[in-house]
Amino acid sequence: MASKTCLLFCLCFLVSAIFLPKIQSKNSNPFQFLQSLENVQKIDHNYTGIKDLKKYLKKFGYLKNYDDNVPAGLEDAHDNDLLTAVKLYQRSFRLNVTGILDSDTVTQMMKPRCGVPDHVMIKPKNHGHQDDKGKSFHTVAHYQFIRGNPRWSNNQLTYTFSSTAQVPDDLNIRSAFKSAFQSWAQVTNFSFKEVADSSNDADIVIGFHRGAHGDGEPFDGFQGVLAHSLPPTVGTSHYDADEKWSSNSNPGLDKLDLESVALHEIGHVLGLDHETGLPEAVMYPTISYGQTKRDLNDDDIQGIRALYNLS
Repeated sequence: MASKTCLLFCLCFLVSAIFLPKIQSKNSNPFQFLQSLENVQKIDHNYTGIKDLKKYLKKFGYLKNYDDNVPAGLEDAHDNDLLTAVKLYQRSFRLNVTGILDSDTVTQMMKPRCGVPDHVMIKPKNHGHQDDKGKSFHTVAHYQFIRGNPRWSNNQLTYTFSSTAQVPDDLNIRSAFKSAFQSWAQVTNFSFKEVADSSNDADIVIGFHRGAHGDGEPFDGFQGVLAHSLPPTVGTSHYDADEKWSSNSNPGLDKLDLESVALHEIGHVLGLDHETGLPEAVMYPTISYGQTKRDLNDDDIQGIRALYNLS
């Protein structure tokens, strides 16, 4: 009897050893490597993990000249380009600009975010207005347009769903996107209509995918990059099926609000870029689990109306 119990215990241990790492890796943050780099600075000439930091900063628009094919032994070198990129990131997110990966910088970098790069504009735009007495004053606007200012020429847009991955049955996808589209329609002259999934003529194609899904921008699993979208008039909007999505108005701290992320991504589809200097804006690049941002900020509204010349 004792030998059978021992054998059963060994089998359970073996199964756990095989499958538990896979479960843990599925639920790990792809940006976790940043924690080991906290307080790294340029005087640390070579430091394991620097190459991953460089890839991160390149992916999100802060390091322009990084070459993946650097000679062996130099991939983890901390150089002037990296120092400049870290400072640019810190300045963009209104952090203390030191070039050192301090705790605040690492915390910001590790937040789940949109996969669209940040096209950084450090100085906000000043827009002149007049008050009700005719006196001029200025407001600071943080909104940005996708480079080249791409726009839709048609204001009656259609959308459809085409996914390669399953999502939970209780996730009310259509309702979340319908509400997100309606929020943008209310502040513009756009109308949005869903068409059949089989339609090849839809202006906007929405999909849930895992890993590599044919657009050259593979998803990285739970947390990390949540979604990415292309500007007018491509109109694709992809969402990582490995995220723990929720369509409830109160998603809970372990879930990601789909409508909030959809509202952000539709902003990209319409031509808006990220607003790194305004955390309360829908077009801010990051969002936390349990957080909801279902209402457009004044800056989001000003941005989309300015892009389409709406008075």
